[in-house]
Amino acid sequence: MRRPPTSLVRCALVLGLLLTPVACGDPGRSQVTIMVPWSGKEFEAFHAVVEAFEADHPGIEIQPEVTRALNEQLDAAVAADAEPDLAVLPSVGAIAKYQQEQALRKLDVDTGDYVQPFRGLGTSGGDGGPREVYAVPVKADVKSLVWYDADATPDPPKSWADLRTRHDRWCLGLESGPTSGWPGADWIADLVLTTYGRDAYTAWASGEATWDEGPVDAAWTAWGQLMGSARKGAARTGFKAAVKKMPACSLAHGTLAAMDFDATRVKRRAYLYVPPPGSTLQVSADFVGKFTDNDSADEFLAYLAGAEAQRLWVKQPGFALSADSRVTAEDYADDVQGEVAAMLHTPANTLCFSAADAMDPDVSAAFYRAVLEYADGAAQGPLLEALDKVQGALGSARPSSAPPLCTR
Repeated sequence: MRRPPTSLVRCALVLGLLLTPVACGDPGRSQVTIMVPWSGKEFEAFHAVVEAFEADHPGIEIQPEVTRALNEQLDAAVAADAEPDLAVLPSVGAIAKYQQEQALRKLDVDTGDYVQPFRGLGTSGGDGGPREVYAVPVKADVKSLVWYDADATPDPPKSWADLRTRHDRWCLGLESGPTSGWPGADWIADLVLTTYGRDAYTAWASGEATWDEGPVDAAWTAWGQLMGSARKGAARTGFKAAVKKMPACSLAHGTLAAMDFDATRVKRRAYLYVPPPGSTLQVSADFVGKFTDNDSADEFLAYLAGAEAQRLWVKQPGFALSADSRVTAEDYADDVQGEVAAMLHTPANTLCFSAADAMDPDVSAAFYRAVLEYADGAAQGPLLEALDKVQGALGSARPSSAPPLCTR
């Protein structure tokens, strides 16, 4: 078993690796380091939760380590045997990767109040028993929404079928730092899911279906046709910068949290959404996993998973959603945010983790790069053939012990 590094070694690693400088804490208090990718409103919301925890636990100090390249930084820390106590894991694929590497610690945290598929992210307990928990979903998202400016759209689309016959200009930006390309990947995933169903979607995300023919190839074509001229320059346009052009452009696809809408306008319903057809939604979450044997980290994790922290988090800036069933629509800062959160808790809905999030991280990274190249004019066929080769080399099918991609 690894020995955790001394606080001095860890502090030196953090200061050397991370893009945002941090200071080493008070040695008189138990310190918990947590690597996070958040900035702006997302970090402001997290910091409010940290402050509330520290007020109730004066002997524990939380030290956020902020990085815009979390996957790369965490890989480097794990390889150097200098992991943070906790880290945000932005996908179920990342959870599976670090669990298989035996870098993640099993958690003694009750997630029974969380809705599926967020409840038990880990290996099967065997014989149909409960899953062991390796990560806590601290905030969730619904990706399958098309947004528009209600004040500037007198004739909004009534359904996704309307989108194919309209001539709206899409607010399309694909640049997003180390994960540039994800907005297009999410769109393609939604088109596979809503057009071809859960079985086709699961086969693709699990590495059991090809990219260059069938549903994936067709969904990629449909996305290109839907975006039209909006693809031009999208690879070098930030996602949030593109959305801020609304209403010069009309429609945007993605989570409420990613839109960076003005909170006052959201509250008065100036921004509204068109849900996908049917009752199946693409979802994601930011999870927190544990990498050391720091007991104080267990206390912070238990707090993050509790209803008190979840209710506090969703009231902060950033439009976070909670997968905790104890957090109701009335706990949210505004009605639109509460309505979207309610989609996670509607029994008739089936929730499917984002396909790229469920893939091997190297496969999803190649997926994102292909989206950028396609937006810049690269031919679809060779790109998808190359993704098939990457999938074959790096992305084995998901093990039977992995949690299901889609659950009601």
